[in-house]
Amino acid sequence: MHSLRVRIGVLGIALMAGALVPTAAHAATVPSPTVEEQRLDRAVPQEILRRSGFDAVAPEFARALGGVRSYAQARRIVVRDGSALWRRAVDRAQGRGPVSGDLSRDDDRPLYWARLGMTREVRTWEPGFGLSERQRASLLDVLERTSRGQTDIRYSGKGVRRILVTGFDPFTLDRDIRISNPSGASALALDGTVVRTEEGPARVETAVFPVRWDDFAQGTVERALGPYLPKVDLFTTVSQGRVGRFDVERTNGAWRGGFPDNDNVSRTETVPVADPVSQPQWTTTTLPYAAIVAARTGRFPVYDHTEVTEIPAGGGDPVVRADGPTPGSTARAGGGGDYLSNEIAYRATLLRDRLGLHDTLPGGHVHTPVLEFGAGNTTEVTDPEFVRNRVDIIDQVRAIVSVAADAGFRK
Repeated sequence: MHSLRVRIGVLGIALMAGALVPTAAHAATVPSPTVEEQRLDRAVPQEILRRSGFDAVAPEFARALGGVRSYAQARRIVVRDGSALWRRAVDRAQGRGPVSGDLSRDDDRPLYWARLGMTREVRTWEPGFGLSERQRASLLDVLERTSRGQTDIRYSGKGVRRILVTGFDPFTLDRDIRISNPSGASALALDGTVVRTEEGPARVETAVFPVRWDDFAQGTVERALGPYLPKVDLFTTVSQGRVGRFDVERTNGAWRGGFPDNDNVSRTETVPVADPVSQPQWTTTTLPYAAIVAARTGRFPVYDHTEVTEIPAGGGDPVVRADGPTPGSTARAGGGGDYLSNEIAYRATLLRDRLGLHDTLPGGHVHTPVLEFGAGNTTEVTDPEFVRNRVDIIDQVRAIVSVAADAGFRK
């Protein structure tokens, strides 16, 4: 299994203030595709790419790399094509430009599988010049960031409020490789859009994150969000949660529960962050959860979710607390669980607090309903109910963001 933890050992990459700091270059080797990339060869990903018109993305990218004669040239192509993939996915989701294939525009999966095709090309590329392991890792990092919208966050216009929303890749793909993630679909649908609030217009910018433990340990959240949290008026991380309901997660915990990620890597430990000495066990939402829950935002019910799992002060077995953590307790699950949904919420709100913005910046985490296929569909990559559910979830995420902005901006 080729995981990011292995790459850390090979490259000597150190975690310093949420950034990747490469050590000296080593002799170049050509890594094998990751577990995540190997799924590309299965029938469903190929069908999704073909039926969306994204099947040509990786081959065209490979041809461009084939003409490269230097690392600097390769980096320019990676930046260009990674950014173009994100913009193409956003344009498709928002109804701009022609659409190839018969998959609905709201589908987030073409972006996911096309990106993996591109990362596999870079990972297994054998150029005609010397490419160090450090340089290959840098190209992969740039490709990840550009194709996830993390370098495309732009705010402009006087008198326009700023909102930042994040989503996730599909996950649990070994359980059902057809899976779509409505949080990622929502990010594509909302990127660059304007919502109207009682305090005036607000521009929404978005980004998508991987479902991989080691990317988070290497500071991908802090690096992507850190430059923007001091400048925005509201943020929310979004992920897929429970069946049939939205949850505004009240409390986030500093614990990783070990569920395998998209590379089938498991991590069971305290959430690793910079300056662990000052690390709290819990962080809290500053989203206006009461207003969100009370509003009519769509057909799915929305809950103020307060439950956590803790080890009480003094030790003992983990205990589920319906009303949040008790003083001095140790986290074992936040409201959003102990997987990467909880972790992105924990990291984003911890970053907010470390920047001194707890009392001034509304921010937290929203869980969407699980995106379900129509009854009896166990093999088809899409169906009318599947599309309806995703569109309704996207529309409700948009409505929740608008309500949060209205209430949060008046705070």
